[in-house]
Amino acid sequence: MSHRRIEYLHKHRIIYHRNPITDKPTIIYDWGYYYENGTFECYSLFRSKALINTYKSLKWHLYVLWYLNHQLDQDSFLWIASFISDKSNGFVTFEMPKGLINRIVYEVSMKDLDTPPPNKLRKVIFKDNCRLNVSEKLSIVGQIIGKKKLSESEIYDAMLYTIDANEKITIAKLAERLGCSTRTIHRNMGIDLKKEKELLNREL
Repeated sequence: MSHRRIEYLHKHRIIYHRNPITDKPTIIYDWGYYYENGTFECYSLFRSKALINTYKSLKWHLYVLWYLNHQLDQDSFLWIASFISDKSNGFVTFEMPKGLINRIVYEVSMKDLDTPPPNKLRKVIFKDNCRLNVSEKLSIVGQIIGKKKLSESEIYDAMLYTIDANEKITIAKLAERLGCSTRTIHRNMGIDLKKEKELLNREL
């Protein structure tokens, strides 16, 4: 993977992470928050080493950036979008035609900002400064979720943590780290999540 130039976003004060603003956590820990019913309000882009690998994913990332950064006008949004979609900057895995990025920017900028972008349900959210390693985070997720039914969000988080540890994602490894059986993982993984698993492993 190429180095992600995240410092460019910092320099231009681009917000790419936001914790829930109206949903209240069920339990607050030193390391983060637990939402028993989950929350859709946590937006956290570029938190994994995994890169954007599809046009659909790129469009969603840009939609979130547009939603979180109300200070952007269409020209500045195009500038940021062009930077993100430039493969040499380390955010995407593919070459992006200029005409296509212009079209995506136009479509995204026309969206109603009163409507949040679609998002994955999150139950466990770690603080940025929690200082836990990948194994410790997965252990906490497994302990909290326990025998409850897994959501695709929890499985996806475990997949991202596994990739961040530079390990290949396997069903057995996910089951071990989430404290459940391999059958539970298979039962709760949809087609899209299975495809994402293959894409992430391919980028390892």
